[in-house]
Amino acid sequence: MSASANPRLTEEEYLKIEREARHKSEFYDGQMYAMSGASWVHGLITTNLSRELGNRLLNLDCSVIAHDIRVRVSRRGFYTYPDVVVVCGPPAFVDNEHDTLLNPTLLIEVLSPSTEQHDRGFKLRHCRQLESLQEYLLVAQAEPYVQSYRRQPSGDWLLSEWSGLEATCRLTSVECELAMAEVYRRVKFGNEAVQV
Repeated sequence: MSASANPRLTEEEYLKIEREARHKSEFYDGQMYAMSGASWVHGLITTNLSRELGNRLLNLDCSVIAHDIRVRVSRRGFYTYPDVVVVCGPPAFVDNEHDTLLNPTLLIEVLSPSTEQHDRGFKLRHCRQLESLQEYLLVAQAEPYVQSYRRQPSGDWLLSEWSGLEATCRLTSVECELAMAEVYRRVKFGNEAVQV
C-alpha cells in the first residue's frame, strides 16, 4: 500500500486551522510546516531587538511586534512568523481578524542552527518580493554578527554587515541605529555575558 500525499490546503483553510491551533505553523504552497520552539539566547536577542527598536521608534509612526504576528509574504500562499516585525504607517491586514500583516517595512530573523539555511535562502528570497519591505535583518546567535539587506531605489538589494560588540547597526528603513552591545545584552559568548 502506498502512502497518500497530504492534501493541499487553501489559504483560507490554513488560516482557519492556524487561528485555532495551539502551536504556530508556517504555510507555503498548500502545506503547513510546524515551527520549533526558541532557545533562551534566541529569546534574549529577540527581546533586546524589540525593546531597543521600540524605544528608538517612539516618536515615529512605526510599530514593533515580536514573535506572534503572521505575515503574508506572497499571493502564492507563503505565510511566516518573523522574529521581529516593524511596520511604518498604518498596518494592512488580510482580513478583519488583524492577525496577518501585509505591509511590513522591516523584518528581522534571529538565526537558529535549525532555521538559518531557510532564513538566509528561501525566506529571504520570498520576503524581498514584498513591495512594502525595505530591509531584512539576519542576526546571529553564536557571535555578535548582523547582516542587513536593504532595498535600493533601483530595486536592487544592498548587503551591509556589522561584527563585534563595539559596532553599531544602521537601519535605514526606520532611520535608527542599534548598538551591537544592546542587541546582545546578557548573551553569553564563551564564559562572559554582555553587560551594558
